[in-house]
Amino acid sequence: MKSKSERYRIRLSRLAAAVVLFFICTTRSSWEINNYENITTILFFIGVILLGVAALGRLWCSLYIAGYKTHHLIMEGPYSACRNPLYFFSAIGLMGVGFATETFSFPIAFIIIFSLYYPFVIRSEENRLQQVHGDSFYEYKKKVPSFIPRFKAFSEPENYSVKPVLFRKHVFDAVWFIWIIGIIEILEELKDIGFLPSLWCIY
Repeated sequence: MKSKSERYRIRLSRLAAAVVLFFICTTRSSWEINNYENITTILFFIGVILLGVAALGRLWCSLYIAGYKTHHLIMEGPYSACRNPLYFFSAIGLMGVGFATETFSFPIAFIIIFSLYYPFVIRSEENRLQQVHGDSFYEYKKKVPSFIPRFKAFSEPENYSVKPVLFRKHVFDAVWFIWIIGIIEILEELKDIGFLPSLWCIY
């Protein structure tokens, strides 16, 4: 069962996603309108690469935490290089979504929002882990950075027990980063034919 703070975070994230979707639906890239094709191609390509990294990274993390989150202290695989790899890859994914819109404004805005909000989420979750795991988590914190991975400390087991049913539920959270590319392209086509309004043009 999700905690009260986690349910609140999920609702807030969904609200934020709805607001972002509204602006993506009603905004055009000034680079595209002014026919800067080289710039739009590069921005979109960067977005695709970042979204691919984010999807694979989140799948990798989910493999380790599916069915074990909170109740077990995971310190292997991506969690041996970073205490919050899911959020690290989510940040990469948000940047990818931003660049896929072929603008600089969206990725900058997303990172600012992420930087303002998610440190509180991370702190809250780590406080809970500290309460559950005590000295084990304290020692883990001393060895492994919170957000930026340090791969010098990376380690992974030769074998790892996975719970397929729970892992399957985590897959959707990862692959939507790939689907968003298609969604953004569909929205662009709808704007081109005039089905969606273009209320703002941004760089």
